[in-house]
Amino acid sequence: MIIGVPKEVKNNENRVSAVPGIVQELVADGHTVYVEKGAGLGSGINDSEYAEAGAIILDTAAEVWEKAELIYKVKEPLESEYKYFKEGQLIYTYLHLAAEPHLTKALVDKKVTGIAFETVRVGRGLPLLRPMSEVAGRMAVQEGVRFLTKPHGGKGLLIQGVPGVKVGKVVIVGAGIAGTAAASAAVGLGANVTLLDVNIDRLTELSNQFGRDIETLYSTKLNIANSVKDADLVISTVLIPGAKAPKLITKEMVASMEDGSVIVDVAIDQGGSTEHTEGRPTTHDEPIFVEDGVLHYSVANIPGAVPITSSYALCNATSRYIKIIANLGLEKAIERFPELEGGVNTHAGAVTYKAVAEDLGFDYVALKDIL
Repeated sequence: MIIGVPKEVKNNENRVSAVPGIVQELVADGHTVYVEKGAGLGSGINDSEYAEAGAIILDTAAEVWEKAELIYKVKEPLESEYKYFKEGQLIYTYLHLAAEPHLTKALVDKKVTGIAFETVRVGRGLPLLRPMSEVAGRMAVQEGVRFLTKPHGGKGLLIQGVPGVKVGKVVIVGAGIAGTAAASAAVGLGANVTLLDVNIDRLTELSNQFGRDIETLYSTKLNIANSVKDADLVISTVLIPGAKAPKLITKEMVASMEDGSVIVDVAIDQGGSTEHTEGRPTTHDEPIFVEDGVLHYSVANIPGAVPITSSYALCNATSRYIKIIANLGLEKAIERFPELEGGVNTHAGAVTYKAVAEDLGFDYVALKDIL
């Protein structure tokens, strides 16, 4: 199979989908791998390293897209890349289509097969989302703490305090992978941490793990409102795989917070989980907007800020499936790894992931009926 690795074009997206080790394995299996010139530089990988691994370096994105049967990316294609789509092409990347109606239409119109990292499920887990959720959860605390400082517009609070001065309060909504990573980072700083979720079993696990270092609460609208009111930093990580994120933090809740407090919306890729961030993704260049005196951080590619860590972690997770897709083709790959079926969001001109179809108003077609 001919595989293309284009350079990412999203604002400050320095990750790359394939590191030299996986390129070497794909080439050894008999596949051709084209890498766009400079695709790995942001992650500390030179073109010469890809060439030594057996890749062919091409000067432009257009060349990579034109030649490739399978595009291996990190982030969803932007509008400037839609012109490269061609019928029958496979794109293996984070898609987050529930928040991307125009991208969904382009994939459907061009009859492109879109395989989304974030909807591949094994049991209750999301193995291709997990590593970036871990990075985003940790980064959410790091970035939130940065914007709590006065020069960045925050209230001017040291989250871990000092002897004789109270510590800051961090509220985390959602106890999944990102929420747990955020809790770990916040506890490590010595903050007062409250974690909310509707899964009592998960709250029990985390209560046992962190002990008295965190407070766990069942997630109701009232408990969220009461917790957010006096929070210095709120991190929202709620996730419904493939679907738009529920808006759990309302404008009224934000209005009750102190000026200079910070909200980090990790769920912005899926449309945002607060009423203010809905449809308002920010960038690493301009990461913050202010509503009711509260700083909102809704960067849609948080892990892109730490690409050396993120690229290798992501490739470690996603490489097993790209090898099987390249070696067997999509249909046989799904037979061997049935979880891949859930990753296929579009195919042959149809939306094949039910939550995306329902959220965006497309007709849903079961993949098995058209594959």
